[in-house]
Amino acid sequence: MDGTLGTGGHTLAIFQHSPVTTQVIGIDRDPEGLALARERLKPFSNRLHPVHGKFGDLRKILSNLGVRAVDGILLDLGFSSFQIENPGRGFSFQRDDPLDMRMDQTQGVSAREWLTRTNEKELAGVLKEYGEERWARHIAGKIMAIQAKRPVKTTRELANLISGSIPRGGRIHPATRTFQALRILINEEMNQLKAFLEQFLEALADGGRVCLIAYHSLEDRLIKQAFLKLERGTMDPLGLAKPSRPEDQPVFKRVTPKPIVPSQKEIEENPRSRGAKLRIGERMGGLV
Repeated sequence: MDGTLGTGGHTLAIFQHSPVTTQVIGIDRDPEGLALARERLKPFSNRLHPVHGKFGDLRKILSNLGVRAVDGILLDLGFSSFQIENPGRGFSFQRDDPLDMRMDQTQGVSAREWLTRTNEKELAGVLKEYGEERWARHIAGKIMAIQAKRPVKTTRELANLISGSIPRGGRIHPATRTFQALRILINEEMNQLKAFLEQFLEALADGGRVCLIAYHSLEDRLIKQAFLKLERGTMDPLGLAKPSRPEDQPVFKRVTPKPIVPSQKEIEENPRSRGAKLRIGERMGGLV
């Protein structure tokens, strides 16, 4: 299962390096990306099972497909180059797009709409928690002061507002953390990851592996903690704490005690890989 199918890059590599009997369930919440993946993976159409949905609904999706367990699960938690570069999505402040930020524009509330409904305290909390933004309260105050007069409608307008309200410093654009925080909130990314971490073990066949790629500390911390708890037997698939399992009945092990990170060569060839952390775990059998 590729839970973040995107435009199909990872799944293409899986097909190219796997036996011809390999089937892939490809899940993505972005209808446009899903359409591109279908086209890109046409040569493997008899082996691909595309699903418009969220990886946090893993249990429901597999049940609907009549699949009890899979041999591998992959999530790449970064958003795709297609989403960044495609006009009108609102993920990038490099151009003037509507302030949307939804991965699935057919449902949910856009960032622009959410800003009209929130308040300064709530916005500051989101920026601090999801963006780890040190200027969260200051930025929230500036945004809501403008919102009181007129809605902030575009990415460039929001980015310029933030740039003009806090000191410049470091390598990243001043608006980067705010955009990250709003994107995570609008798409419920942390809730989706938490739901996935509570379900994936029961979806893996014995010996099956899960490979998760995170790009910021909030995601990686959740994955690291879940893997540790599952390995130690202090968390069941529903996320409930319980006594440790007997040492002779392990159900999960970390294949990579420390995350795999990109080499300097890879970062030079693909700058967007900077910050990526890959953690791998394996289902050991036994009752879940």
